[in-house]
Amino acid sequence: MERDPDPLSARPALESEGLRFLHVTVGSLLAAYGWHIVFSCVLLYLVFLKLSPHLRALRRRRLGLAAAIPEPDAIVKQQEALAAARLKMQEQLNAQVERHKEKLRQFQEEKRRQKIEMWDSMQEGRSYKGNAKKPQEGNSPEPSTSNILKRKGDKKPLRGGGYSPLSGEGGGACSWRPGRRGPSSGG
Repeated sequence: MERDPDPLSARPALESEGLRFLHVTVGSLLAAYGWHIVFSCVLLYLVFLKLSPHLRALRRRRLGLAAAIPEPDAIVKQQEALAAARLKMQEQLNAQVERHKEKLRQFQEEKRRQKIEMWDSMQEGRSYKGNAKKPQEGNSPEPSTSNILKRKGDKKPLRGGGYSPLSGEGGGACSWRPGRRGPSSGG
């Protein structure tokens, strides 16, 4: 029992010729570019490790968006609630507008009435400013607090009477002094 030194010789000729060609081609490719191939594989592996969490997150988001599609009934209910809230807010706004219009109408009516009173008092030869004022409700003998005038003497002055901002007195580190004459450096 002799062993063949070449295991390829036991196979059929066509198959062994294809294997030899592959062996020679791959061997010469690895001999010429072996280190380049190894470094490229390591680099691809590191890039894959770096990008794999981002790819997983992107895949999860796609699945989450597909699962998060709301039902048509929920969308219709949400839109109806939104329309009801808008209608309620519009009604509140309309009520505010009506109140404002009423106040404006009353103000204009009061202004018109005062102008008529002023015109009548001028026609009679009286001073119209005194009569155009609203009459005070209730003549009370005691003076009201709004009619008491405050004396200006009650206020404390902010600075003393002898203060002059140009004098340089009055304290503080902000006093201005003119610069020295002469050369700027001694020596």
